Amino acid sequence: MKHGKSWLPAHILAWAYAALLVVPLYYLLASAFKTNEEIFASPFSLPTSLSFGNFGTAFESADLGLAVVNSALVTALSLALTLALAIPAAFAVARSTGRLGAFVEKVFSLGFLIPTFAALFPTFLLAAATGLFHTRIFMVLFLPATAMPLSVVILVQFMRTIPKEMEEAARIDGASTFGVLRHVYTPMCMPGIATVLLLNFLTFWNEYLYSLVIIGPDPSQRTVQVALPTLKSLTGTDYGVLTAGTVLTLVPVWAVYTVLQKRMQQALVSGAVKM
Repeated sequence: MKHGKSWLPAHILAWAYAALLVVPLYYLLASAFKTNEEIFASPFSLPTSLSFGNFGTAFESADLGLAVVNSALVTALSLALTLALAIPAAFAVARSTGRLGAFVEKVFSLGFLIPTFAALFPTFLLAAATGLFHTRIFMVLFLPATAMPLSVVILVQFMRTIPKEMEEAARIDGASTFGVLRHVYTPMCMPGIATVLLLNFLTFWNEYLYSLVIIGPDPSQRTVQVALPTLKSLTGTDYGVLTAGTVLTLVPVWAVYTVLQKRMQQALVSGAVKM
């Protein structure tokens, strides 16, 4: 009983934090089914009807269907390229025991010190110089570069926990270096890979500044985060339509999190056990 009372402040804080998350989410979902008058008159009341008119208006006004496809294409290709670069790089750094490996790891860690907006102008010049300005291709090449520091650092920590005996056994069976990476390190690092996928997916999907500058507002190429703010001007600030469009953009995020959450939880639990 005494132990239970000692945990009471923690429970109170946990429930308070949960309320801080749930209340805005409820407000967003409820507003998606309301008109402006209903939102301003009773912002936290339940909607009077479950009409999907706001969703249809948002989908058509901002051409969200094509924008979602563009975002999915850029995000999927960027994630694939990120893993294709980060997994071998982390493998090499994790297996290195000399000063060069430690130096390379520190170089990757320095990537955290570069603010995102600080690279905007050089990135703009690079896109113009390569002839890829106002294209999705440049974003597919650029986003993995921004994700490499975090991805490599996370994967290195996972790969260092794999016993060397596993690699030695694979070598005895005739596995090459690539075979060791593919059949030993990659399967055993799936929680870490899932964590990298989820974190980078959230970053790539929600990216706005570089998508606006590099890809531009062209409806045929713009991503969903660039298309969403156009609802404000196209509909005369209809907040019901705006929140409906926002909900539509959150559906892919919810779907990806649902798929990867178990792997990420495994990563968190394994990290806690190792500590």
